[in-house]
Amino acid sequence: MSSSIIERYFTAFNSGDTDTMLALVSDDVQHFVNQGEMREGRAKFAEFCSHMGVSYRETLRDMVVFVNEDSTRAAAEFVVHGEYLQTDPGLPEAHGQRYVLPAGSFFTLSGGKITRITTYYNLQDWITQVSA
Repeated sequence: MSSSIIERYFTAFNSGDTDTMLALVSDDVQHFVNQGEMREGRAKFAEFCSHMGVSYRETLRDMVVFVNEDSTRAAAEFVVHGEYLQTDPGLPEAHGQRYVLPAGSFFTLSGGKITRITTYYNLQDWITQVSA
């Protein structure tokens, strides 16, 4: 397995193709979001994707993907270009604010599927941008 599964995942993300993203993750995927609790399972990941699709419109650019020698771990560095569409509980009010945010994701890969996704970004930077 090469970086192709990660590249397919992010291509699907950028085109809003949640079905393809879901097909690339394992049934018991562990999804660790920045500043949030771990969600386990494809159904919880699907709920997260649905929520994100309503609250945010994001495109990831300047993507660099790294994969270890035995293709069991991967990482990606990118820049999020987004628009805040609907207020997320506990966060500033949304009114179409745009933001640009460096971010990264880490993956565990097994059996041709993504079994873990961990994403990091600077939440305070995002809050500052959407509050300006």
